[in-house]
Amino acid sequence: MSENRNFTRRSLLKRTAGIAAGLTTFPYFIRSSSFGQARSVTPANRVVMGCIGTGGQGTHNTKAFLNNPGVRMVAVCDINQDRRQKAKNLIDRHYGDKACATFNDFRELLAREDIDAVVIATQDHWHALIATAAAKAGKDMYCEKPTGVAVNEGKAMRDAVRRYGRIFQMGTQQRSERNFRFACELAINGYVGKIHTVKVAAPGPMYKRAYLKPPTEEPVPVGFDYDMYLGPAPMKPYNGGRWAFPDWYLTWDYCAGFIVNWGVHHLDIANWGCPAVGEESFEVECRGGYRNDGLTDNINDWQAKFTYSSGLRMTHTDTDNPNKQGCQFEGDKGRVHVNRRGIWAEPASLLNVSIKPNEKHLGDSTSHHANFIDCVRSRRDPVSPVEAGHKASYLGQVPEIACRLGRALKWDSAKEQFISDRQANQMLTRPMRSPWHL
Repeated sequence: MSENRNFTRRSLLKRTAGIAAGLTTFPYFIRSSSFGQARSVTPANRVVMGCIGTGGQGTHNTKAFLNNPGVRMVAVCDINQDRRQKAKNLIDRHYGDKACATFNDFRELLAREDIDAVVIATQDHWHALIATAAAKAGKDMYCEKPTGVAVNEGKAMRDAVRRYGRIFQMGTQQRSERNFRFACELAINGYVGKIHTVKVAAPGPMYKRAYLKPPTEEPVPVGFDYDMYLGPAPMKPYNGGRWAFPDWYLTWDYCAGFIVNWGVHHLDIANWGCPAVGEESFEVECRGGYRNDGLTDNINDWQAKFTYSSGLRMTHTDTDNPNKQGCQFEGDKGRVHVNRRGIWAEPASLLNVSIKPNEKHLGDSTSHHANFIDCVRSRRDPVSPVEAGHKASYLGQVPEIACRLGRALKWDSAKEQFISDRQANQMLTRPMRSPWHL
């Protein structure tokens, strides 16, 4: 936690005195950076956090951080009044007080000088804007995947995190699960031999019907800031399906589709165990179909093929078969397959391997949330750093562009752009509704 030059112990004590005199509407807490680090967790060195986006995933993350004695959750932000009140109630019940502040605008939460770090758990189209603003405000971030709805949003997020020296954990939590780490260590240390093929398979949209049938205009509910919800997305008549789960997952304005939003998990594992998939240039082809159901209109099924300059190949497909989902590394000595159900290898003896001390180890995180807090304190990169999140995101975004254009594309991984293709490169950026911009 870097020192905020405008925030001193004296100014903190003055602000605390103001609270006692009734001059502020909510208390401020002591940032751990204000007094340095101590060996034990005390009120003075807990990581002070807020949560932006308090739906299902935001609530899940909030509960995880509430259970960490090294954290104090002090604020929540949501454009839905009912959601932010429920989040406040959850936090206040946990601490036995009424101290949690609520905000409708994330910028007001970021302006609080006592907050060290934030959770970002909004819809995908907001990720990059909030993350870059958080970096500028001096906040560390636990951010849900992916890095946005366009490749250049991930670039902006990555660049801001590094420019302002922030700690960033992407919510690709498989990196904190033993089976995924072990599969990647087998792959990266050559136990399957020279890798020639990586196979990634993710679930297609599991929601066969839209939440609401016709995309008719409806009155905006009381306590819902629809303009703020849309933010950079196009202004369109309100319909409950535009922000309700699961419709927003399936709607292009707010999400690039499951090829990115869910695919990012296993694409991240592919890149972790075989870094060449995110480092080498490639040609990509992608076939697929698009939804036309109510409001929903993004990619519904896909079959992508990556051919790398070295001859390495990767596939990324959708499948409803949970046993086939996951990531498989295939080499000239064997293969290993991992997903959320388990890990398998040929030969099976690979599963008995012990990674040697002098070989590459990919960390020891067993809790994604605890790993983030540990790294906020140590200022080391967490297990899912921003670069990994960016690469895993664009490994889904790039084939989606190829599918949308209906032709093969060549990708320059060093420059992070398509080779000699102006039309495709224009699609690396999404237009943002004024006044929002990166």
